[in-house]
Amino acid sequence: MTDPDAHLLIVDDDERIRDLLRKFLMRNGFLVTAARDAAHARRLLAGLDFDLIVLDVMMPGEDGVSLTRALRETRATPILLLTARGETEHRIAGLEAGADDYLAKPFEPKELLLRINAILRRMPQASSSDSLPKILHLGPIRYDIDRAEMWQGEAPIRLTATESQLMRIFSACPGEPVSRAKLVEELGRDRGQAQERAVDVQITRLRRKIEANPKQPRYLQTVRGAGYMLAPD
Repeated sequence: MTDPDAHLLIVDDDERIRDLLRKFLMRNGFLVTAARDAAHARRLLAGLDFDLIVLDVMMPGEDGVSLTRALRETRATPILLLTARGETEHRIAGLEAGADDYLAKPFEPKELLLRINAILRRMPQASSSDSLPKILHLGPIRYDIDRAEMWQGEAPIRLTATESQLMRIFSACPGEPVSRAKLVEELGRDRGQAQERAVDVQITRLRRKIEANPKQPRYLQTVRGAGYMLAPD
């Protein structure tokens, strides 16, 4: 059984694979955040707590084994390594670095799902006092990812159903632009320019709730030619 509360971090430099894994795992009940490389993953890990990391070994810059070894110095988050290299010595290197499991590409998505659930079942359940909140900070505003709640100080900020959906989409990939077409798809709308314009309207309304100056947004940014991006502190 999938743990509906589990928050996964996917780290892969291949955008197509990253997007396919994110969509597949979200359809299976997980909250998923994606990173394009080790440096991006480090930035996300500095502000968010994850239940499991799915990490590609072969990446430009810092590779997955090196990142695993570095993470093991400070945290016990489960790590599942992915790589096109399935030789025994590479599996051993990953496991010796501290990975919990190893899956060679190409693989069946269902096998990945089974391995993730197996790892999560082996993890001891932390008490509520030990678990870190999964919060995004947008200046004076904080967004609780698990509860899909937004607060300014002690005052809740009410979100419409669509605004709440948008925050869930953006919070799954902070620091990454999301195209208007993808937002339309994730919201379950029919494709077309009319729906993309409707998304623009919803973005404007959401900015009014989270930006000090909605006309010069700091946190919900427009990325020219790429769409919109949530840029938390």
